[in-house]
Amino acid sequence: MDLLKKINSKAKTDLNTGFGTNANSYGGRFINKDGTANIQKRGMTFLDRISWYHTMLAMPRWKFLGILFGFYAAVNFIFACIYYGIGIQYLDGISTTGSEWVKFGKAYFFSAQTFTTVGYGHISPNGFLTSALAAAEALIGLLSFAIATGLFFGRFSKPTAFLKFSHHALISPYRNGGKALMLRMTPYKNTNFTDAEAKITLGMIIEENGSMVNKFYTLDLELSKVNALTLSWTLVHPITEESPLYGFTEQDFKSIDGEILVFVKTFDEMFSTTVAANTSYTFDEFVYGAKFEMMYSDSEDDSRTILHLDKLNAFYAVDLK
Repeated sequence: MDLLKKINSKAKTDLNTGFGTNANSYGGRFINKDGTANIQKRGMTFLDRISWYHTMLAMPRWKFLGILFGFYAAVNFIFACIYYGIGIQYLDGISTTGSEWVKFGKAYFFSAQTFTTVGYGHISPNGFLTSALAAAEALIGLLSFAIATGLFFGRFSKPTAFLKFSHHALISPYRNGGKALMLRMTPYKNTNFTDAEAKITLGMIIEENGSMVNKFYTLDLELSKVNALTLSWTLVHPITEESPLYGFTEQDFKSIDGEILVFVKTFDEMFSTTVAANTSYTFDEFVYGAKFEMMYSDSEDDSRTILHLDKLNAFYAVDLK
């Protein structure tokens, strides 16, 4: 059956996605799994299209610390080379005899002491050039640590939606022999989320009037808002006659280029602000005929509810009629 005939005319189209309709201008998915737009910007120089502040705030922790330590080691190496080039004799406390590697090492550690403004006093500059270089390095060190401190604070204080989404979206049995699209999310930090709201948009690349176009449809949810997001939340889109997925078979999901875009926003009481999380699922990340396992249970003494975060992606196969 033709795809356009399968999509019910009652399905709600979404014209405000921001992705446009020309399918030939797009490659890959619309939104990455981490919620970022799958866009690579060109046409300007690298420095003009990169915000270093936002990049440093968003990069993984190991990379951020690696850049800081690498910058610290590189700057001290450069200054040590300059001190060594001016002459070790202008650094009081370093013997002019002995191995050149030992002399350079002492110049390096003098640079580290000056850069951090520790100044143990064992080695001191002697002469105008060396003293001027040490003064300049101390100023650069103060400014560098001020920037690093601001970045550390920015990373710790940045409002973040600590939500994890399931790896797969499921096509599951629904009331009275029906079907529904289901995906799951859960908070995983000790934060309190209230007034959570979710929206799902379906995007498909289909042929219309002889050309490939992007078509977007709003998927109605069984429950789009919750007052408190403390346990897991399964987003359920009933596949009724009004759904653009009505009549889709398992083979259709395998053969059609489609993607659902998930947008969630909620109020974080810790940050006292609204935070957002996005993700997407392509049709090849759908599992047809499956149900999620329960994520929570009562404690042994029946006094608390236990949320099993390791079961976020757990599901089991079921038969779909």
